[in-house]
Amino acid sequence: MRLLVKGGRVIDPANDIDEIADVLIIDGRIAAVGKELSPDGNEDIVDAEGKIVCPGFIDIHVHLRDPGYEYKEDIITGSKAAAVGGFTTVCCMPNTDPVVDEGIVAEYILRKSKEAGLVNVLPAGSITKNLEGEGLSEMAELAQAGCVGFSDDGKPVVKSDLMRHAMDYARMLDLPVLSHCEDLALSRNGLMHEGYYSTLYGLQGIPAAAEEIMIARDVRLASITRARLHVCHVSTEGSLRIIEQAKAAGISVTCEVTPHHLTLTDETVGDYDTDTKVNPPLRSQHDVKALVDAVASGLVDCIATDHAPQNIESKDCEYANASFGISGLETAVAVIMDRLVHPGLLRITDMVRLFTVGPGRILGLDSGTLTPGSKADITIIDPDAKRRVDPSTFYSKGKNTPFKGMELCGWPWMTIREGRVIAREGRIV
Repeated sequence: MRLLVKGGRVIDPANDIDEIADVLIIDGRIAAVGKELSPDGNEDIVDAEGKIVCPGFIDIHVHLRDPGYEYKEDIITGSKAAAVGGFTTVCCMPNTDPVVDEGIVAEYILRKSKEAGLVNVLPAGSITKNLEGEGLSEMAELAQAGCVGFSDDGKPVVKSDLMRHAMDYARMLDLPVLSHCEDLALSRNGLMHEGYYSTLYGLQGIPAAAEEIMIARDVRLASITRARLHVCHVSTEGSLRIIEQAKAAGISVTCEVTPHHLTLTDETVGDYDTDTKVNPPLRSQHDVKALVDAVASGLVDCIATDHAPQNIESKDCEYANASFGISGLETAVAVIMDRLVHPGLLRITDMVRLFTVGPGRILGLDSGTLTPGSKADITIIDPDAKRRVDPSTFYSKGKNTPFKGMELCGWPWMTIREGRVIAREGRIV
């Protein structure tokens, strides 16, 4: 099978490419990237003029809820959401039922993903058994089964000695620890960011220190163990400073920021829309500016959605009783394009890097590039496409998005997985 993507602006940060060019795909792999490649007449042609052609986007942090919570999401619906959102690879968190703490559960996820035949779904194994924070999971078994990292995401590993042992094992297995950094003693019962607006709205706050204290601890443990630490969903200026200092000291630490933390503030909670309830919470305008600056400067390694679909009942209730989480796969690229790239706050080349090279390196993947011979995973963006966010059209079962009703400019136009078009203009094909 041959496919020729013609005349788009090809951006491949891994190979320092940013030019109008063609991409030739043969038998599911990149055959060539260059100007005015001549077809032999056997290719299917994709006219990408006016579009941005990139390596397939990678989301390092999603919740697919499968197995156990398929009423919220499953691997098939989550894969469809990822595909129309421009992602060809996603890493799913282990807070399922059963928890991904044994190889057999990871194997189930990989098998079901392969059967779906859409995006590449890679499981993260849990750090602790059943996410209980008391004993380590079968980490070597999980690595052998295909897990690409370890996380208790949704829950912090409270015991420092246990986290140290986990990092020791992760280093020996050469896999990253994906840490949800939260001091529960400070955040417990909190509903939104602690500050002016939590007082104004009468909602219990979650202080920035709850995140920052745990990041500082994990950074110190990473220094001791020489493990690869990845900090999930960074949300505060103070957290960024800790990570910046750690990187300057040569500690192996990376971090991610979500589209909602880059674009929404705690003031947004004012109408008590439960779709704004997320952990970590939407932070202050000061924090948002710091996050945007850190993304633009290169301090942040990748953008991740923390896609957390919830059923309607868990959000259609009082704010205090609502579940945390935002459904983010189908809106992430458009949010970043509209709110950061188009206003000039982030270069398009940097956005592509944050969705490709960055997460690919963290997980040790050979994807995120258009290098000849690599798998032909490609994301094509229409920078001028305008569309209103309508959760009723989501492929995801989770309709919980604070971006509902917003008109955004710059959407994924086509998603190609191993040389096959799997999504076009917001629909699975």
